Amino acid sequence: MIEVKNISKSYGEKKQKILAVDNISFSVENGEIFGLIGPDGSGKTSIFRMLTTLLHPDSGSAEIEGLDVVKDYKKIRQILGYMPGKFSLYQDLTVEENLEFFASVFNTSIQENYDLIKDIYQQIEPFKDRKAGKLSGGMKQKLALSCALIHKPKVLFLDEPTTGVDPVSRKEFWEMLKRLKQQGITIVVATPYMDEATLCDRVALMQNGKILKIDTPQNICNSFPEDLYEVKTENIPALIKILKEYETTKNTYAFGEFVHVVIKKEKDFKKETLEKFLQEKRFNKIEINKIEATIEDSFILLLSNNGELKVEN
Repeated sequence: MIEVKNISKSYGEKKQKILAVDNISFSVENGEIFGLIGPDGSGKTSIFRMLTTLLHPDSGSAEIEGLDVVKDYKKIRQILGYMPGKFSLYQDLTVEENLEFFASVFNTSIQENYDLIKDIYQQIEPFKDRKAGKLSGGMKQKLALSCALIHKPKVLFLDEPTTGVDPVSRKEFWEMLKRLKQQGITIVVATPYMDEATLCDRVALMQNGKILKIDTPQNICNSFPEDLYEVKTENIPALIKILKEYETTKNTYAFGEFVHVVIKKEKDFKKETLEKFLQEKRFNKIEINKIEATIEDSFILLLSNNGELKVEN
């Protein structure tokens, strides 16, 4: 469905150019949910704007269903839906007026494509006469998704669609995406939330305009090459500092109420030895557990290894 080859994008004048997307390549299969995962400033939005024909790449090429994003931009706009990161609908128009307007842009109607949006529209229909600017965050999100789907696109781009939305609405939104996938729509979603990465079929982990790794979430977690432990005591900040001094520790970082400790696999590590070490440093109520790596753990290790999930000698 989507083929991206060596695209780059910079902003600013020649002497002060900022490289936002740095020579990246990836493909998206027909009917999958593909995630671009990374923090703000990693290049996700710039990629979306190039693939949705709003920006030209400085170099490289990209195709959607065999159509070039530069040469065939008019045809591409007919087959894609785009939900930008910021709410961009007409706030002075009602819910129904927004839907009718976007339907008219594509020479269609709400009724013609009602089957595609009915699960979403039924949730916002009670507010159809309310102005879009007066809706809650979750309802704005559902309206924006309905408008992006109103012309029955083949591929749907969602740029950080759940930012600022409550946990219940986030869960509902991803359930909607799964149903859309079942209807054959290819979905590309950008998000900084690592927990949402696990809901995608495949993900590209990004940082500083580069793709660090592309694979299924499970394969990325399974390829974690080191041993991982979670450690908890009464003083987390002091614990992090002390653990960085421990001889077999490769990386240490806060993770919720625990500290995650990456231990070099080839080292002879024993929980009892670490516990004794912490007791000697006057830590109390020590809890140490070996755990499986998450997407977030894998991402942090990729950053520390300059983009590679590998064991360093």
